Amino acid sequence: MTASIRVETITLGDELLLGIRENAHLTYLGRQLAHHGIEPAANLVIRDQADDIRLFFADCWKRSDLVITTGGLGPTSDDLTRETIAEVLGEELVYDPEVENAIRERFRLLERPMPESNNRQSYRPASAEVLSNPYGTAPGLYLKKEGKILVMLPGPAREMHPMFEQLVVPKLQAEGIFPEVDCYLQLRTAGIGESALAEKVEPILANKEGLVVGYCAHAGMVDLRLSSLDSDILSEETLHQIGDECRKELGEDFACFGERTLAEIIFRELRSLDKTLAVAESCTGGLLSSHFTEIPGISKVFQGGAVCYHNDAKVQMLDVPESMLEQHGAVSEEVAIAMATGACEKYGADYGLSVTGFAGPSGGTQVLPVGSIYLGYASPIGVWAKKLQLRGDRASNRRRAATAALDWMRRKLRKYKLEEVFAAAESGQFEI
Repeated sequence: MTASIRVETITLGDELLLGIRENAHLTYLGRQLAHHGIEPAANLVIRDQADDIRLFFADCWKRSDLVITTGGLGPTSDDLTRETIAEVLGEELVYDPEVENAIRERFRLLERPMPESNNRQSYRPASAEVLSNPYGTAPGLYLKKEGKILVMLPGPAREMHPMFEQLVVPKLQAEGIFPEVDCYLQLRTAGIGESALAEKVEPILANKEGLVVGYCAHAGMVDLRLSSLDSDILSEETLHQIGDECRKELGEDFACFGERTLAEIIFRELRSLDKTLAVAESCTGGLLSSHFTEIPGISKVFQGGAVCYHNDAKVQMLDVPESMLEQHGAVSEEVAIAMATGACEKYGADYGLSVTGFAGPSGGTQVLPVGSIYLGYASPIGVWAKKLQLRGDRASNRRRAATAALDWMRRKLRKYKLEEVFAAAESGQFEI
């Protein structure tokens, strides 16, 4: 692999610049490139305007070895990427009957007539190779010219992601741009800030020739990304040895290698114990449940969730005593525990996890200001509560509360896993 290769990405779409849609393509492509030992030099977000595409692509093409674009390959009048880039490169657009046949076949399977506008997608730059798209009508394009490579991908993630992983990665490996050997390792951490993480691991990572280190903070977690620009200098085996040293240094803050979510980690732990989970939520309003229901096969573990926003709902759905609500208030340690145990009883689950609090911007008291959150946790060997004091806006507080609940349960499960196994064995539930 060429260590000095320069890669730039261009994501097209007015909706990205206007903030209507999050630029998830940047996150995805950055992660993919890092996974293969390449640091992207820049990402440009530009409008669906021919003049802008012409200007910014021409600049990227001059200074880069590999340019990847996403978006603008569709059939509508604002899909101008294919035509404009072909013009910049001096490429004639040629009709490709195989592309048209593929598009017509897709519409046939959908039992819909093909609009004439889709014929625009049957044209490609003369030097470009078509990247088939089994999930949509817009084919990708792969073009080599002037010692450089251009990859053009459609905008929808469900189309772009499999095309990149199944078609583009093997081509770039064959070109020697991506290594054949996977020299990339990600450590996912939770409950530790980016600077604290760096302080812990930097002594391990310092002065390692060929090592590329990256940090990515998101939603209460921080990813530590380790990669090698040259496997001859820093081998895959050595990279994993470094990663294992970091894991040991991080202790409970280490969540997993790779990209599993906190909910997926909990799912695996509960599956190994053959146990089930239910949740009860107030201020998070279903966010906690959604973390679990995104996981395929979660029904083996997740029994259900109750969103009990009003006090009456806590009483009716979870049997939280009215006297407890009157004495301690809905945002309290006692109610958090009662919600967790109530969820266990309602859904017949072994574990319960709950969230109650003041997400803001209104509510709260002098004693419990906005951002005061209580978590509840019920397990076969006991119940616990934990208080958080968050300082974000409403949306941020809700997200962080759900993440904190998941991380707390992850830590509890790992800490008490053996105790829970022995407790279950003593009660006759299963043999060790």
